[in-house]
This record gives sequence, C-alpha cells and structure tokens, in this order.
Amino acid sequence: MKVGVAGYSGPVAFPPVSEIADECVELGRRLAERGHLIVNGGRDGVMELVSRGAKEVGGKVIGVLPFVREGANEYLDFALFTGLDFQMRSFVMLKNMDVMVAVGGEVGTAIEILGAYANAIPVILFRGTGGWTDRFANVLIEGRYLDTRKTVEVYQAWSVSEILDIIETLGH
Repeated sequence: MKVGVAGYSGPVAFPPVSEIADECVELGRRLAERGHLIVNGGRDGVMELVSRGAKEVGGKVIGVLPFVREGANEYLDFALFTGLDFQMRSFVMLKNMDVMVAVGGEVGTAIEILGAYANAIPVILFRGTGGWTDRFANVLIEGRYLDTRKTVEVYQAWSVSEILDIIETLGH
C-alpha cells in the first residue's frame, strides 16, 4: 500500500519532534519491512524521521514538497517538487496515498487529516503524539468519524504495532 505519513515539521533535535523521534523511526522502519511505499511531505521533522527509518531497512519513500528545489530530506528515493504552497502541496500528496497516518502536527497536519477524510482516505491517528492528531481524537463522532456524512473511518492507534494491524485490515 501507499502509506502517507503527516506530522510535525521542524528540527528533529528539538521538541515536539525530538519527543517522538524513536516512534517515528520505528514507524518508517516497520512500514518498509512490510513492503509499504511511504509518501510524505519530504521535509524535516516527522517526515525526515519516518523516511530515515524506512531507508534503514531498504524501504522506498516519496516526498511531495512545496515550492521549488529546496528543503528535501536526505532519505527520500524521489522528491517531487510541486512549485505549490504547503496547503496545495498537501492535496497532491493526498491523491497519492491509500491510507494516512497522522503523527502530532500543527495546522498543516490538520489540513491533511481533513483532506484525507474529505477524499475518503482512511486516517489513523497515532495517539499520544500530540498536536492535531490528539485534538481530532476528542471530536470524533461515534469515536470514528469527522462529520455526520461518515465518509470514511478514522482509526486510533496507541503504538506502531496497532498502526500496522489497522493497515493490514485495510489492505484486505
């Protein structure tokens, strides 16, 4: 599957990214070990750490970047420079994933979660990672939907293993 990962940007050595670094690297590693193609925003923060984890085990990562040829992390197999701003870039990224995993994040991640939901792409909230990922968990209708249309299910996972189990059920 093409697994999109959205989350905090920013330096990996500083909070909030540094506080979830191990989980992000593990997520990338374990997704890659299961043969999933990772699609992310291609920059720093969560994107860099997940990409690094994937590359450690020979996984493949596509980064969909805003603006022009700058800011790509070193772990990408392919960097797609869209020439678009951050929000528009996110919609290009969304059209190239089967499922999204949200890890913490600020407004960009919130836009990506809502965009995935609006495009009927299942979303997995990696709980305990902060930001909009945890905030959205508090407003889910019936614990599973972002609005009354019930477009697609929003899942909640508290560990990388739970994320992988959910992806496995979606792939069959």
